[in-house]
Amino acid sequence: MRGTAPELVAPLGRPAWAAFVERATATAAHANFPGGDWLDAFAFALRPLVRGAVALDPRLAADRCFAKDLGHRLARIAARTLVLELNLARLAGRLEGDTPQARFAHFVENVDLADVLRRYPVLARLLGQAGLHAAHAHRELLDRLSQDRTEIVRTLLDNRDPGPISVVESKGDVHQRGRAVAVVTFADGRKVVYKPRPVGLHQAFGGLLGWFDRHTGLDLRTPAVVARDTHGWLEFVEHKACADVEGVGRFYHRLGALLALLYAVDGTDMHYENLIAHGDQPVLIDVETLFHPTVGIPSDPAVRALARSVHRTAVLPRVLLGEHGALDIGGVGGDEHQAAVGVTWQHPGTDRMRLVRRPAPLPPAVNRPRVGEAEAEPADYEGALLAGFRRGYDALYDHRHELLGDRGLLRAFADLPVRFVPRMTHLYATLLDESTHPDALRAAGDREAAMDLLWDESGEAVLKALVPHELTDLWAGDVPLFTTRPGSRDVWTACGERIADLLPATGIEAVERKLAELDEVDRHDQQWLITAALASRPRPVDHRSGAAVPARLDAGVPDPQRLLVAACGIADEVLAHATADGRRVNWVGLELVDDRHWAVSAMGAGLSNGYTGVALFLAQLGALTGAGRYTEYARDALAPVPALLRSFAADAELAVAVGSGAFHGLGGICYALARLANLLDDAEISGWLTEAVEIAAAVEALGEDPANIVEGCAGGLAAMTAVHAESGLPAAERLARAYADRLLAATPTGDGFARGRAGVGWALLRYARLAHDQRYAVAGRSHLRADHALRQRLLDVVEADHSWCSGLAGAVLAHSAHPDQPVDAYTLHLDRCLNALAVHEPLRDLSLCHGELGVLEPLAVLAERGHDLASAMLTRRAGLVLGALDQYGARCGTPGGVPSAGLLTGLSGIGYGLLRLGFPERTPSVLVLDPSASPYPSKENPR
Repeated sequence: MRGTAPELVAPLGRPAWAAFVERATATAAHANFPGGDWLDAFAFALRPLVRGAVALDPRLAADRCFAKDLGHRLARIAARTLVLELNLARLAGRLEGDTPQARFAHFVENVDLADVLRRYPVLARLLGQAGLHAAHAHRELLDRLSQDRTEIVRTLLDNRDPGPISVVESKGDVHQRGRAVAVVTFADGRKVVYKPRPVGLHQAFGGLLGWFDRHTGLDLRTPAVVARDTHGWLEFVEHKACADVEGVGRFYHRLGALLALLYAVDGTDMHYENLIAHGDQPVLIDVETLFHPTVGIPSDPAVRALARSVHRTAVLPRVLLGEHGALDIGGVGGDEHQAAVGVTWQHPGTDRMRLVRRPAPLPPAVNRPRVGEAEAEPADYEGALLAGFRRGYDALYDHRHELLGDRGLLRAFADLPVRFVPRMTHLYATLLDESTHPDALRAAGDREAAMDLLWDESGEAVLKALVPHELTDLWAGDVPLFTTRPGSRDVWTACGERIADLLPATGIEAVERKLAELDEVDRHDQQWLITAALASRPRPVDHRSGAAVPARLDAGVPDPQRLLVAACGIADEVLAHATADGRRVNWVGLELVDDRHWAVSAMGAGLSNGYTGVALFLAQLGALTGAGRYTEYARDALAPVPALLRSFAADAELAVAVGSGAFHGLGGICYALARLANLLDDAEISGWLTEAVEIAAAVEALGEDPANIVEGCAGGLAAMTAVHAESGLPAAERLARAYADRLLAATPTGDGFARGRAGVGWALLRYARLAHDQRYAVAGRSHLRADHALRQRLLDVVEADHSWCSGLAGAVLAHSAHPDQPVDAYTLHLDRCLNALAVHEPLRDLSLCHGELGVLEPLAVLAERGHDLASAMLTRRAGLVLGALDQYGARCGTPGGVPSAGLLTGLSGIGYGLLRLGFPERTPSVLVLDPSASPYPSKENPR
């Protein structure tokens, strides 16, 4: 037990923490609470344990900050139990005082700590361990500082003595029995950073950065280091503002190059807390996760590509989504206004104190450059970041031979400890916090049950092998810590135990493979990810049609062959962005999540922005061109569908969470499968469709979806109506009726086709025609009449928003595209609306959702039905679309028009829209979920 303090060792059979708690609480005396917040109050109630820890070394008694910090830490561990005891005392009438605050003070002054800890023995263990570990870790820090002081002063403090210690502040997570990174402040105000683990990796990275500098000329900065075998000291890097805007540009240029280097050496966890903006220098203060192993990645090739990309570094925006908003924890994130949902207290410091969960502001971040008090928005410096990345990437490509091989620079890292982070640290922190619930503190088995989540989250052999060691660390009150060596496949635990050959490859082997594969294609892919990640920064999402093209367009001639050639060009771009592995293919895309936030992620199955939508476009194009490469990619894109359906069948809650919607839910998946089964003439896909409809029926019986098209049962109704027409499945017809019956009792709200009453009314009217049941027609018309905003658009032609999803195009579809009304009944208002759609300036965004091709959809539907004005307008607008493609390219409906493969907002939808313009008789509308045989009769072919 080398390095273990005597007080951490107890006689055989008696834990050290038990003896410590017993001694500390044996002589507790009454005292008056001197005042403070709730944390101070609970620390006051736990003061016997703090005093017991302080008494272990005279130096701890002299450090008031140690006692205060330990008291607060113990208070957080015991808070839930103390609040429960507080409420029990209140209910029993044992609290004295005229005010809630006075009764709270009475509680903390009179709590019988020894009795509480007898009734909650697991809490006694946690508090006792925390006190002993903190005392030992602090004494260890002081001893090491005394031994290393001369070198610290010489190397980190300009050889000027800083005076005695003023403050020691622990930072970050606690590992290895109470040890944590700390900032030591001396009497003269200068600081150094203490790391309780070896810092040889920082030294080696400094050497690598020096090599990188010689080839880039960027003069990147790294902290000075004092390294010892067991620990180390780092220069404290202050946050400094830039002198001018040009300095901010230099910062992001340097950060781009640094991103290229981190990508090359498999760095990860470089989030906002590990980056300091020191003027125009981005300085990494924690590089412990270089050469990080890649484990636990699903077989999806897009997921694997993302896990090996610049995205893994966490320098770029890393957006976490929650019910209260989005949180960017990436190296360029940490925004001042952001908050994370956490445990906090309502009515703190009173006898009615209780736990609540609500957003809590993040601590101030120092990772973003400033000019004065103005913080720079990273997305505004995309050009500088990309330029720096290209510079760094090219240097690595040109000089990688100096890094590789037995004599390459990477070999300096082979035997240095690096962090292995198998799970998000947040999971460990949550387990530590949630397992302080009083119900988990009465018996060890209760707390063990709370931590069984680790077993549930460990589907892979590597993670399963680590669980026992994770539990050991969590029982010690620590965040689990694992290390490896870049030249080894072994993993070491926090206690130094070696797990041999656990990793699939060494870190150096993985990095050397990546360096060998650097090329122009990879650089282009990584640059796309940088652009997409910056576009995903949290911001308001606008579903209205956007800006017009910036200049006059030269219209093309929209003959079918030109449109087909343009669609093929877009399809080839989609294929170029695909990631393949064997017979499976997928895409990394920019996806709208929960309709509120954009995220860079591997595509899921949804029709709107998933692989089924991309496959539908490729299969439709393959059917029109006869080109096998498109249909092959379409088939390969569908490879995960059987496993997805099995997971839905096994987990009803998962299927319910997906919902029934036509674009984000099971309805859209079923619609895509029905169309693809016929386009690809594939009986296996027809079998999948049968399974998917059965699952959708089970979800309909369980779920409470909203009544809209995109996520809800109106979309399910529209999809199943189309599926039945496409496939003839009786189950689809039965499910459509179930959705329709549910909509009869629904009270939808909101405007627009995608999520408003108009879409609900349209779906019911279409179903009424096919079911020959006027109940649904009456309900459908009622919803259309209730949609006052859309009716006003029809009557007054409000032109601000022309989109399919929320604006005029959707209104025209909803109010005039159902076939049970003669066109003539709407001629006056319809023509006015069509004129509005035809004369507006073409949109820069060409997407289906809220772009130009979505605006053209009602023209296409009405042209199919024989409306002459719509047909003429459609021809003119199609020519402008071709002109926009020629002059500006296929601009997507994503932030900044970042190209993405998806259907509603991406390239596949633009390509599909072109096919719809050129070959309407063979390309049914996806925005109204037409089957291959359109339900809308035309003058030439009435039905």
